[in-house]
Amino acid sequence: MPFTKLDRAASLLLDMSALLMASGANTNRVNLTLNRFASVLNCKVSSLISHKTLVITVLEEDTNLSYTKVQNIPPYAVNFTVISALSIASWKAINNDWSIKQMEEEVNRIKGITRYPKLVVLAAVSLAGAGFCNLFGGDYLNMAVAFISTFLGLFVFQKVHEVKFNVYIRVFLGSLIASTIASLGVVYDLGANPQTALATSVLFLVPGVPLINSFTDLMDNNILNGMVRFTTGLMTVMAITLGLFIAMLIFSVKLI
Repeated sequence: MPFTKLDRAASLLLDMSALLMASGANTNRVNLTLNRFASVLNCKVSSLISHKTLVITVLEEDTNLSYTKVQNIPPYAVNFTVISALSIASWKAINNDWSIKQMEEEVNRIKGITRYPKLVVLAAVSLAGAGFCNLFGGDYLNMAVAFISTFLGLFVFQKVHEVKFNVYIRVFLGSLIASTIASLGVVYDLGANPQTALATSVLFLVPGVPLINSFTDLMDNNILNGMVRFTTGLMTVMAITLGLFIAMLIFSVKLI
């Protein structure tokens, strides 16, 4: 395999890896998928995966030629559909002995997968927030407050994301808006248990994916990525807490 083909293979594998990382895959999942695709290309691959950068060395098994390439990881945006699609594609590539062109076409197709419309996301996440409120003992009025506060908090989060604010500022503002609206429900004593609406109004911001991935990375001995993801999750929780604290301070609200 000449260097031009090795460069093409390295670029393809880097694109896949970056797409997986940005979509919320853990490090072990990235390596497994990477190795499956590399095996079809008759290559071995060595990778250094950090939170921001990927370094991949592709070794052509027949000639022992190697090629190393570096790429930055794009901004993170959790998308399990992309992770699942790439995993399925890796098995199809093995079973059907795909060419590199087929792999490139499939990756481009997966990149083009559209997300749900923002209004659908807003409605679904807000309904989930109202559902959590009900689980924790809120009545229908409390659920309505939780729905509205979650909706507005997520709406602000999305708008601030569009202007490319720092992720922790986005989380803080989303938390502040959501908890401010829910605090009004406590102040005016809306419903049987208004504190539940306040407690559940910021749940949509909880960094479940980074925290779960940090645990799995640590268990797989990917210590650096595990610690980085844990720190990212911890800072996100702190941003949520700060927004909630300020709203409660302004309205002199107590959860207990």
